[in-house]
Amino acid sequence: MKRGFDRMDTERLEIEGLERIDDDIWEVPTGYKPGMRVPGRIYLSDKLFTNLEKEAVDQVANVATLPGIQKFSMAMPDAHVGYGFPIGGVAAFDAEEGVISPGGVGFDINCGVRLIRSNLVKSDVDGKINALLDSLFKAVPSGVGSKSRIRASESELEAIFTNGSRWAVEQGYGVEADLTHCEGEGCIEGGDPAQVSAKARKRGRPQLGTLGSGNHFLELQYVDEIYDPVAAEAFNLKQGQLTFMIHCGSRGAGHQVCTDHLRNLTRAVEKYKINLPDKQLACAPAQSEEAQAYFCAMASAANYAWTNRQIIMHHCREVFEQQMNMDADELGLNLVYDVAHNVAKLEEHDVDGGKKQVYVHRKGATRAFPAGHPDVPQAYRDVGQPVLIPGSMGTPSYVLCGKQSAMDVSFGSACHGAGRVMSRSGAKRTFRGEQIQKDLSGQGISVRAAHPSVIAEEAPGVYKSSSEVVDVVDRLGIAGKVAKLMPLGVVKG
Repeated sequence: MKRGFDRMDTERLEIEGLERIDDDIWEVPTGYKPGMRVPGRIYLSDKLFTNLEKEAVDQVANVATLPGIQKFSMAMPDAHVGYGFPIGGVAAFDAEEGVISPGGVGFDINCGVRLIRSNLVKSDVDGKINALLDSLFKAVPSGVGSKSRIRASESELEAIFTNGSRWAVEQGYGVEADLTHCEGEGCIEGGDPAQVSAKARKRGRPQLGTLGSGNHFLELQYVDEIYDPVAAEAFNLKQGQLTFMIHCGSRGAGHQVCTDHLRNLTRAVEKYKINLPDKQLACAPAQSEEAQAYFCAMASAANYAWTNRQIIMHHCREVFEQQMNMDADELGLNLVYDVAHNVAKLEEHDVDGGKKQVYVHRKGATRAFPAGHPDVPQAYRDVGQPVLIPGSMGTPSYVLCGKQSAMDVSFGSACHGAGRVMSRSGAKRTFRGEQIQKDLSGQGISVRAAHPSVIAEEAPGVYKSSSEVVDVVDRLGIAGKVAKLMPLGVVKG
């Protein structure tokens, strides 16, 4: 059955059974669907509630039936229907008695975002935006099936799957500080190349340093507004400053890893006699051979994605050096942070008054750890982890910082973007890429893409308001607003 946006373009349904327990918190009670072990929690404003699909609520309830789930099955304010779990879904499972499910991670493993700051201000690139975009478009291959100038050997691929961004830095694609300003220093421990199929390796080998397609992008931005001067100073962000953002993931390697292990875990459902309301929730007991094989393969794909973004950043730095006739140090092209969206991680959290090891699945959700947490880089530990929320094409992106409430409300998790409200096919029926490009140009925003249809698919009108989404997590105390970034130019995948 086709899943996703089947109803989104034509109708909105009243959703019976939801209970509003706070201004921005909606509960899916355990009586909503048979077999729910915990309630669901959906974090939405009134305005965002009008775009909530009933099928997304059903998916939140379905996840709540999985063995070992802790506290709540959650959906962030950018949530919409996904494969098994909703996109924007968060769930934590007991490390001993729970499960691991690829549906809670997604096909684009470690699709994520990194933000790079500079010593430049907006006026420094007046008249140069188009030249910068043209050079970035050439330097970073984009689009479906895009291929890299790099051809990793088998041994190099294994090092990438195991060590992540560190491999790229050791090969000259960056500096040591890039690692310390990256979630997990650009690596999930436990990556095991032996769990990555030959087909996944083949797909990954020619795609290092490529953007891919869909909603992936490179974006030139400037800091338009500062909300939290203390955190902004810690992140080295200033009003009017030029920044750029990279959004992409693990390309064909990650997609193939998910595909391969979904088959294994579908068989495991029968083996372990797990009763599922939806076969897309295929899973296995967390300590089983099948679950651990998937986890190690997923970690390998996540490490590939961090390597990919590291190499892309290196090529972007080279473009800025060439176009601005300055070196990267003079330009101050330093990584602020890199966050993953689609991963499962083994973490320790407070549950029912005690510490517990849990596998936190964040699908279309971002980690948001608070000040003082040992996993926050030392440079940011006094203010909290940077949380990067990209907007849709032509709209604001935001930098936030994780807050203590996130640990209680969402297992240290926040939203990851704006969230779609229209399918790609619906977008292409509704919008013309050439007109969107012209409209954005009129707003002073230049766009490069392999084909106008890509621009139509990613038109601003097919997404929720990034500002509305961010305001919800800010009001809930999950993550606090630090800065608003406005686009100057974008390269689409």
